[in-house]
Amino acid sequence: MSDPTGSHRDDQPNDPMAEILRQLGLTPGADGQLDLNQLMARLQQQMGAFTSQATSGSGINWERTRHAARQVAAGLGPDPSITAQQQRDVADAERLANLWLDEACDFGELPRGAVAWSRAEWIEETMPAWEQVTEPIVTNIAGAMGNLMGGQTAQMPAELGAFGAMMQPMLRQAAGAMYSMQLAQAIAQASTQVVTASEIGLQLLSTPRAAVLPTNVAAFSEGLEVGDQDVLLYLMLRESARQRLFHQVGWLAPQMLALVEHYAREITIDASALESAIDIDDMGQMTPEKMAEISENLQGKLFEPTQTQEQVEILGRLGNLLALVEGWVDEVVAQATARWMPNSSLLAETVRRRRAAGGPSEDVLKSLVGLELRPRRVRDAANLWAALTADRGVGGRDAVWNHPDLIPTAADLDDPLAYVSGESNKPVVDDLDAELAKLLAEESGDAGTPEAEGDRGQRPTGDEGEDDDPKGDDRG
Repeated sequence: MSDPTGSHRDDQPNDPMAEILRQLGLTPGADGQLDLNQLMARLQQQMGAFTSQATSGSGINWERTRHAARQVAAGLGPDPSITAQQQRDVADAERLANLWLDEACDFGELPRGAVAWSRAEWIEETMPAWEQVTEPIVTNIAGAMGNLMGGQTAQMPAELGAFGAMMQPMLRQAAGAMYSMQLAQAIAQASTQVVTASEIGLQLLSTPRAAVLPTNVAAFSEGLEVGDQDVLLYLMLRESARQRLFHQVGWLAPQMLALVEHYAREITIDASALESAIDIDDMGQMTPEKMAEISENLQGKLFEPTQTQEQVEILGRLGNLLALVEGWVDEVVAQATARWMPNSSLLAETVRRRRAAGGPSEDVLKSLVGLELRPRRVRDAANLWAALTADRGVGGRDAVWNHPDLIPTAADLDDPLAYVSGESNKPVVDDLDAELAKLLAEESGDAGTPEAEGDRGQRPTGDEGEDDDPKGDDRG
């Protein structure tokens, strides 16, 4: 039987819970009983170190995380404030880009003008999106830490059965403090690499607008035999095209972020790595500063390397969407620059090589959610969009984005020509307008005929899925 004081004879194993309580500064009295009031006070003191710093239910102080990301970014290189001339250059580039894009795509100009940002401004503007994506991670880390504690608290006396529940808030705050350091470092690193607001392929802005980071654009331009204005214009074309797509296709950006968030919820924390980094017997030292040190030791080790089947499926869907978005941007910009920018092929190749190397999208997503995502099929997607342009024109190509059920699948990327020919009889923009006109006519007095009923059944809307109409498969 263990000595409740935590001391033990050489022939007795140490009582792990007695050791934890000792680290918390708690020892039984002369009668061998614990002072529960002392235990409660000590726990409240420990939790206060974390709860005073948290600003969300996840346990992360987002204000401090944002500040830390900016500090880390500042340490990675100069981040000068944007000058008035840089803002004018960006505005001029957007005006010309809009003229070219109006002919190359069916989506109109953005409601807000383009802007030049420093790295710090990119961090500020994108932080809300990172909050949404990473909240599930902190929950999983806290759960893993709770499981580690659970094995210890199970050995406690029955009168302390609520000890584990009392520890949960502190564990959640500790998980937030530990993960926030990784978060700050990953976002800061990305801010030194991205040349535009949405280069990683996701919509990180609450309101679509084209944004360029001149400091990073200058680094991108080094070694290229292309003028600075051409480089800026080319990157503006890509950013404006992508932001036009996100603005006009309302379902696209939320679905992509939701897939990343879903992937994060399915993550399994590597309990062995966590246990080796956290000395569970040293609870008295579990401070925010200690959590930051643990976070640094866990870089690259926090997530289980094995993906679940659900994660594999999510990864496939997200990779397909990213490839389609980037392939569409490639095709649109190629169309826009064909007549006016002879050196665009060099810039396009530079972008392809940058993307093939991983780039900021792979780095930040791997660091934050353990998601190794490199859209390897962008070239296939670009070929498919080019084939659609040739077959249907710009309007017909862009009409494919009208509903998620219409967009190409991974199998379609294997055979773009088959997709184009197979989908050519499906309704596109003009057909949808005609069907809507028919429906309006029917409602004004012509409804009720067999023809009207058939037309109504075939009319696709933005709200119905492929299985919503059980009669749809029986019509000839």
